Amino acid sequence: MSKEQLILNVTARPQTGRSASRRVRKANQIPAILYGKHTNPEAIAVDAPEFVRLLKSVSGRALLIELNRKDSSSKALSFLQEVQRDPITDKFLHIDLQEVKADEKLEIRVPIQVVGESFGVKNQSGVLEVATHTLRVRCLPKDLPPVIELDVTELKVGEAFKVGTLKAIEGVEYLDPKGQPVVSCVEPVGEIASASAQGGASAAAPAAGAKAAAPAAGAKAAAPAAAPAKK
Repeated sequence: MSKEQLILNVTARPQTGRSASRRVRKANQIPAILYGKHTNPEAIAVDAPEFVRLLKSVSGRALLIELNRKDSSSKALSFLQEVQRDPITDKFLHIDLQEVKADEKLEIRVPIQVVGESFGVKNQSGVLEVATHTLRVRCLPKDLPPVIELDVTELKVGEAFKVGTLKAIEGVEYLDPKGQPVVSCVEPVGEIASASAQGGASAAAPAAGAKAAAPAAGAKAAAPAAAPAKK
């Protein structure tokens, strides 16, 4: 399992507030905050092009980032907590980083990566449904998996992987409920609808037959009563 760690250069940001943040962005930087469990929040700035390259390297994985402070020799270990972007221009507005310690466990969401082709999809015309795209875990930084791989090769229609049935990862504790579905293989929606329609038609057929039979029985009973009148 890869223990890749990224590096990001940051500078101290002495002033905060909207005006200061706008000035930072005009300088092609992104305002950021580094939160620490044992330290006060630290205002920093990140070079925008460098951060774009870092995000491409992260590529949807849970990776630790080593922060190098340009104005001092101190470093910090962190992970991306939140990235805010402008909904219109899509430019980066703000970054939240969470500081972690090498000897302390952290809680973080790790992406699910499905591998293999499900038996149900390959042989039973099933459809694979991913109910949970990330899982919350607790571990030491050295044990952090970039992704949680889930091999669905043996998964058949009607079966599902839940948090409690996932393969254990050394040093990693799953924090989501054990009964929470992660990936399941289900019948195609069209087949489910067709089966429901057929079931409804089968249930309706005897009822219609019973209604048709009732008048026939009544007619037979009425015929003997009418015969004496003709005599």
